[in-house]
Amino acid sequence: MTIGIIGLGLIGGSFAKAVKENTDYKVLVCDKAQSVNLQAKLEGACDGVLTPDNLGGCDIVLIALYPQATINYINENAALFKKDSIIIDCAGTKRTVCQAAALVAKANNFRFIGGHPMAGTQFSGFKYSRGSLFKGAPMILTPQSDESIKILERAKKFFVEIGFGSVVFTTPEFHDKKIAYTSQLAHVVSNAYVKSPEALAHKGFSAGSYKDLTRVARLNEEMWAELFLENRDNLVHEINYLTQSLSEYKKAIEENDRERLKELLKDGRERKERVERGRD
Repeated sequence: MTIGIIGLGLIGGSFAKAVKENTDYKVLVCDKAQSVNLQAKLEGACDGVLTPDNLGGCDIVLIALYPQATINYINENAALFKKDSIIIDCAGTKRTVCQAAALVAKANNFRFIGGHPMAGTQFSGFKYSRGSLFKGAPMILTPQSDESIKILERAKKFFVEIGFGSVVFTTPEFHDKKIAYTSQLAHVVSNAYVKSPEALAHKGFSAGSYKDLTRVARLNEEMWAELFLENRDNLVHEINYLTQSLSEYKKAIEENDRERLKELLKDGRERKERVERGRD
């Protein structure tokens, strides 16, 4: 089987390495920077460069680009994809990409499935990619409602082969709603939190909690701005809910209301305990 990978940043590069380390599949890659393509070849992360001439030989194509760039790539190369090949994007939002790609896929006889690997770091770029990035992680797939079981099984088998711990099937709408809370809100809060003047003089006064809360403040603003705006309805809803919750803590502290503050803190602690029990 031949796997094509478009975009060799952290995610695309890690996919290339994961495929080479866990399977005997042929891997062809394409990054806009030729130096990155060469680096991938030198590190043994691929077998060659993906071009318009050999794109039609790929059985699975993973597109690790921003949402709009993904749509552009699919539109520009729709006629070149192998019939019944599976094209999977890796963008952090799903509704816009899936809606646009589904129409093109049906018109050109290839299969499109939205995808989102639930793994990453605060760093970006091929130099931070690693084959173990997805080990044990969930892979979310958002196929069309009429996709065949055979195609879904092929996709699931592939991701399990390269190290994912589970494959979750859902809708683009459900994905975007959940990801606004579990990922996007965390990045907004972390990025805003670190803007306090105290962040410049915290050395010697911080420990694990500060590091945990600020880890993802170091983000790629170009990518995350696009993702936030693609999912603005769900993200604004989560920001509004958080703002309301914070105002309750603020009010209790301002009014020196110990009992109310204890209630809020207890409620948060118990909620976290319930979440952890549910996870186990």
